[in-house]
Amino acid sequence: MEQGFANLVAAAVAFVGTHFALSHPLRAPVVKAIGPIGFQIVYSLVAFATLGWMVMAFRAVGPGAGLWDGSQGLPWALASLLTLIAAVLFTGSLLGNPALPDPRAAALADKPVHGVFHVTRHPMMWGFALWAVSHAMVSPTPRSFVVTAAVGFLALVGSHLQDRKKQTLMGKAWSGWEAKTSYWPKLGGLAKAGLVPWFGGLVLWLAATWAHIPGNGMVAGIWRWLI
Repeated sequence: MEQGFANLVAAAVAFVGTHFALSHPLRAPVVKAIGPIGFQIVYSLVAFATLGWMVMAFRAVGPGAGLWDGSQGLPWALASLLTLIAAVLFTGSLLGNPALPDPRAAALADKPVHGVFHVTRHPMMWGFALWAVSHAMVSPTPRSFVVTAAVGFLALVGSHLQDRKKQTLMGKAWSGWEAKTSYWPKLGGLAKAGLVPWFGGLVLWLAATWAHIPGNGMVAGIWRWLI
């Protein structure tokens, strides 16, 4: 048990650490050595390898005892709501996001705030963070805390560092985008997110929570009350 848990912690550290290293100090030298496409390939391979290691280590540890019962009442309902919001933010983040690699990034940053960017300029990252919080709520076990802490830390610290990197790369375009948007989420902005993020997020949420049944043998989200 102790060895398996140590392996999980090592995998989580590797997952977070390699993301930060390749996104910041190692990015420029690696791009210089193998080019932008080569860098994307290396980055993706490392990300999938460390994520796979973390998932396998997570399963090897076993569920363990929870600190509270997250499968009942308020924790379950709140976690279900948070994952829905996370899905809406993630879906909306794919629409006109100047933070994503795109030759039109500066032009996108100059446009008026739209969609889920009324909530935060980092909707994808906050989506991951809300996913982490919701899963820690319903599965309050040591192994779950390690994985959710890794994902949440990477998302929130990574988005903060992304602001600094984008400021360097995009200059006034990113400064203008920062002035119009917020790092911290303003949930009232969900009312302005638009139909596409909400519809896409709802479909993603229903599909992802349904996938828990064949994938993990357990229900998630509203399927608890429908099946």
